[in-house]
Amino acid sequence: MQLLEGTKGHAVIVFHNDEKERGRRLENAAESSTEPDDSQFDKTRWSMVLGAVQSGAPCAQNALAELCRLYWPPLYAFARRRGRSLEDAQDLVQGFFEHLIGGRGLATVERSKGRFRSFLLASFQNFIAAADRRARAEKRGGRAELIRLDCQDAETRLVFEPEERLTPETLYDARWALLLLRRAGERLEQEHAAEGKAKIFRTLKGFLGRDVDRQARVTYEQAADALDVSVPNVTSLIHRLRQRHAQLVREEVERTVLDPAEVEAELHGLCEALVQAEGRVRG
Repeated sequence: MQLLEGTKGHAVIVFHNDEKERGRRLENAAESSTEPDDSQFDKTRWSMVLGAVQSGAPCAQNALAELCRLYWPPLYAFARRRGRSLEDAQDLVQGFFEHLIGGRGLATVERSKGRFRSFLLASFQNFIAAADRRARAEKRGGRAELIRLDCQDAETRLVFEPEERLTPETLYDARWALLLLRRAGERLEQEHAAEGKAKIFRTLKGFLGRDVDRQARVTYEQAADALDVSVPNVTSLIHRLRQRHAQLVREEVERTVLDPAEVEAELHGLCEALVQAEGRVRG
């Protein structure tokens, strides 16, 4: 996803398949911005982004675009599960972000209702309903495309099953949960690399669960041999790895709620979604 300067000063978002390329392009675009320095602003924390948007802060639009870059896949999965074609799902996500980043969708958000996941899905559902009404009233066309989606990667992550239990809402929540798990895993990997412990992470990441790493994990004995330590030491390393990963997951959830008291309920809801998905959704 690429953040560029569009017409009339609005941000333009372009989605790409390659995650590294998305990050590089976003960083380059941000560096070329003429806006004031907002290095102290956390563009991935929902409370700060909402406050910035509602107060008209200069950094608000780029911050909201960053949130969209991070959290668009669950919306795409939701639209596809609702029976939309690949092209229609792309158009809906594009149009929704154009609406959201344009500043028309956040002015009246109540800060007491602060789960970003719930806000995003409810807003997207309302947007779809409005789009359907417009489609029935007029022929499609004439709107300039500000957001280009390349959803090949998103398509490969969708494993649709005919069972009715996997509703669009459950799929959305499960994809959201996997997204947060993946982000926490990436942060954990970066921490280990910075500490010179990349081999430890590579060897033990399978013990974080298949929702984090889908490769078959090694045994305790194999891990001990690979790291040249005893099995009890490996057990201790795995315990610390899981403990830190759980802390990072919690931090990722905290970024998506306005009220810290919502964190436990949000964690519970995401766990329930993963249980209901029963491994039929890939991260």
